[in-house]
Amino acid sequence: MRRGLWKGLAGVVLGFGLGLTALSGPALAIERCVASLMQQAVAAGVRPAIADQMLSGASFDEKVIRFSTSQPEHKTEIWDYMAFLVDAERIQDGKANLKKHGRTLASIEKRYGVDRHVVLAVWGIESDYGQFRGDFYTPHALANLVCAGKKRQKYFKGELIKTLQIASRGDVPADDFRGSWAGAFGQTQFMPSTYNSLAVDFDGDGRKDLVNSVPDALASTANFLKNAGWSNSRPWGFEVKVPSGYNGPSGRKKYASLSTWGKRGVTRIGGGKVSGKLEAALIRPAGANGPAFLVTRNFRALRSYNASTSYGLAIALLSELVSGGEPFKTPWPTANPGLSRAQRLELQKLLNKNGFNVGEPDGKVGPATRNGIKKAEAKFGMPVTGRPSWNIYTALGGK
Repeated sequence: MRRGLWKGLAGVVLGFGLGLTALSGPALAIERCVASLMQQAVAAGVRPAIADQMLSGASFDEKVIRFSTSQPEHKTEIWDYMAFLVDAERIQDGKANLKKHGRTLASIEKRYGVDRHVVLAVWGIESDYGQFRGDFYTPHALANLVCAGKKRQKYFKGELIKTLQIASRGDVPADDFRGSWAGAFGQTQFMPSTYNSLAVDFDGDGRKDLVNSVPDALASTANFLKNAGWSNSRPWGFEVKVPSGYNGPSGRKKYASLSTWGKRGVTRIGGGKVSGKLEAALIRPAGANGPAFLVTRNFRALRSYNASTSYGLAIALLSELVSGGEPFKTPWPTANPGLSRAQRLELQKLLNKNGFNVGEPDGKVGPATRNGIKKAEAKFGMPVTGRPSWNIYTALGGK
């Protein structure tokens, strides 16, 4: 513990934390607010050295605040979202990990009753099978949301304290909390409160380490989905064909038996009959001209992981494809499809090659890449969107 830091903390009034955001300048507000948060963490049982280690150096992060008001699964067109999340690379890596961790996944499925391919798909979507844990040091991100955020500050303060408590107990090393802007961490991105209620020690080492233990991370995900209502006795759903001009019920909360949907004219995408007592809801995530699905309460369990239909479908499709299933049959209703991760990386290289400097290519589409795309679109006389799309990709020479 650094004496200078804690001497400074002595002058901070304990209950003053959230109000400090009104001070002039975000940097000063963050510094004083974080000092108060350190005191509150110690009062909640966090070891002072851990509070110091994990919160010292926290500074204003514009990116965290910006992300808190704009989540990609709610802003991105579904055909773009699916193109980079369920691409050939992620499917291939999923099949490889299915072999590598087959015994562990089988044991997890037996204990928790959750399809191993679904657990694998969550892992693939959340961290690319553990290869990418996130851009943020989550204690600092949470401190920003508490001290400079615009909403749910009390919630995020609770998550921050829980994060420090987890490290203080020794379950996860203090430096390993890398993840999302909102505080999720680990290979399958658990929020700290979710960790406390649902994380499990599957490898038997006495620690629930979702960062460094693949068995712990995957078993905890299965436990989460089981708790959310997943049952292997039913599928997540399946693609269907809806009659032309259909104006009947739709929406993920409007359940009816499969037989009822059959009477409404809904058929399986290959023409098979829809029948049975199993309840499902009809969703049409891209409107009447795009794919349609009958989804069961298992799909609701997938959405509980991230409250987005696009996210749920990405998990569902990836789980199908890593298990040898087929892609969706109905095309997305666009003449300008999205790009895979490999294509996004190539797009950045093409932008640089054509004089639209976007920095070092990494496949991640941030402000610099979007600005480069806008300039390229303007040059080619296209609508200026900044979107990484097939049209701008091919206009720059992509194949």
